[in-house]
Amino acid sequence: MKVKFNGRKQSGFYAEVKQEVENYFKTNNISKNANGAMVFKTIFFLGGLVALYLMILLGGFGAPMMLFLAILLGMVQAFIGFNVCHDAIHGSYSSSGKVNNILSLTFNLIGANAYVWKVTHNQVHHTFTNIPGHDEDLDVAPGLVRLSPLEDHKAIMKYQHLYAFFLYGFASLSWVFRKDYVKFFQKKIGHTDNSNHPKIEYFNLFFFKAVYYTLFIVLPLVVLDITWWQFIIGFFAMHLAEGFVLGLVFQLAHVVEGTEFPEPDTDGKVDESWAVHQMQTTANFSTKSSIATFLCGGLNFQVEHHLFANICHIHYPEISKIVSRIAQKHGVPYHVNPTFLGALASHYKTLKRFGSNKTVALDPVKA
Repeated sequence: MKVKFNGRKQSGFYAEVKQEVENYFKTNNISKNANGAMVFKTIFFLGGLVALYLMILLGGFGAPMMLFLAILLGMVQAFIGFNVCHDAIHGSYSSSGKVNNILSLTFNLIGANAYVWKVTHNQVHHTFTNIPGHDEDLDVAPGLVRLSPLEDHKAIMKYQHLYAFFLYGFASLSWVFRKDYVKFFQKKIGHTDNSNHPKIEYFNLFFFKAVYYTLFIVLPLVVLDITWWQFIIGFFAMHLAEGFVLGLVFQLAHVVEGTEFPEPDTDGKVDESWAVHQMQTTANFSTKSSIATFLCGGLNFQVEHHLFANICHIHYPEISKIVSRIAQKHGVPYHVNPTFLGALASHYKTLKRFGSNKTVALDPVKA
């Protein structure tokens, strides 16, 4: 069933916010793409990845230090996903398609697949945000974690607020060994057709997975003077750290108090415009923290990202002032959790609420 948004409802909000954002860039004579600060972040995180990888491979450190470096390497890979790959795959890093494509390849080199992400995230998630059965970002661990009040409930989910965070840690491992293959060969992603891929993407899927397995499994086993079980501990620690960071940041943007999970009517219609739907289903967090903004690649400004995915995240702090003001003017929700810990607590409460099988809408978060 194809979902259709009500393009006439609250259309004034989106028209006004787009115009003001456009005026912001024109008035200040700045590009919507990466600036010097963004280039610095790119060099910082990609350089950090190379440095940590070489330190592990050639540094000759003791086991405790190697474990620490492996955990740090996993976290840096998550930050690269947030700060470099995310913008590049959205085409917002640069006005040059070639630059975006080249930087998108870093996503493949850290174990994921840029093409699959473009389909599942850019096309599906950004269109059908928080709509169960359509937005597969809600399917973190089907049968174990319930991220929507419209999903089926099982008895074990009563405890999901306790174990879900542990499961988030496996997100990266799933991506590397299972998820990309499953999503690539699915005929549909949610209700979106996924059956016609360019031939080159079949090659890219298996080629870059082989490159990743060589760099992060074969070479360490060949070069390092460690046992197989030491390698497994380090490899799992790296991925658990990466998955935990990925899982937390993505969940704090959509599955918190106040965000909605709309159910289309029998004709597939959602009673809001697409832009207002994004405002209802998305939340910011820790927007005053320069550290959170630096590490999360602007994903703590998730509202602005969903409205303006074609704009580099480095500009979101300034754009947020425009979006929040115009949202208030039009009576449109603008969800914000002021701190990371506050967002974490809100996600915990939401998990507990959904796990109890209560489907009453949550109270809105006040900006």
